[in-house]
Amino acid sequence: MKSNKEFIPYGIKFKPILKDKIWGGSKLKDFLGKSASAQAGESWEISTVKGDISEVNNGVYKGLKFVELLEVFQNEILGKYVVDKFGGNFPLLIKYIDASKNLSVQVHPGDEMARKKHNSYGKTEMWYIMQADPGSMINVGWKNKISPEEYSESLKKGTITDHLNFIKVDRGDTFFIKAGKVHAIGEGVMLAEIQQTSDVTYRVYDWDRVDENGTSRELHIESAGQAMNFNLKDDYTVDYEPVKNESINLVDCEFFTTNIIEVHSKAVKDYSLLDSFVIFMNVSGTAKIDVDGKEEVIEYGESILIPAMANSVIIQGEKAKLLEILISN
Repeated sequence: MKSNKEFIPYGIKFKPILKDKIWGGSKLKDFLGKSASAQAGESWEISTVKGDISEVNNGVYKGLKFVELLEVFQNEILGKYVVDKFGGNFPLLIKYIDASKNLSVQVHPGDEMARKKHNSYGKTEMWYIMQADPGSMINVGWKNKISPEEYSESLKKGTITDHLNFIKVDRGDTFFIKAGKVHAIGEGVMLAEIQQTSDVTYRVYDWDRVDENGTSRELHIESAGQAMNFNLKDDYTVDYEPVKNESINLVDCEFFTTNIIEVHSKAVKDYSLLDSFVIFMNVSGTAKIDVDGKEEVIEYGESILIPAMANSVIIQGEKAKLLEILISN
């Protein structure tokens, strides 16, 4: 769709899409102020997944679906580089997650397998831990070297968890999870998740739980085995040292780049040479985001999209922490 109208750049907010889950809890409501139930597991902040399209919640484009806006102003919002690279599709799904119980042990396919089986992108993702109850853990990867045959045998015997690498987590910990790596968010963890635009998940093990009707959730053993990376690799750890008012890199991959900015008073960003949108996820405090003279407040647990055509962004706040997400050119 073409338009003769000129795009007006500003910080775009969207209505959260809230998802109740068997493992969900009350932190999205109690900590992040979402209008959520006591069993909300996910807040999809920015999505173009079929059936879950985000709606603009502020400014002159309020009420429009994100895909409607992209039909008219694709290059202005995403950036021509991003449009060319991802075929005009918005390439990310932005979430906050609250696990009051363990999520299933799972794995995601890469692009090739996801395209063949689901006509979808694969799913490489990252986690930033926003809050964790004492002793809370996550699983990323294997504890010991394991073969496909040993993996299959452990599922038959119910001993899969003996082989998983569990890590105790705390606020600020960050993990990079490539497609094919087995993983699970543990009980008591609230986090920010950045991932490819995909909702393809293969469950390997679900802690033998059932729903209110006594029904177990579907497992995807065969597909998971095909997608699984059995290599024992410590490629998920992200170490960083924050620097006041500067972007410090957390993850840089072909699908997204994520930095963290610790704002003390004011941070100034020049995006004039960047041919990509930028997303800020607020993981601590409150900040004001000024986009070419148009100001929006972003509270703890909110997200905001800065269109690609924006040049200057001024961030003001006291000890606010923002994840800065973009597609590197």
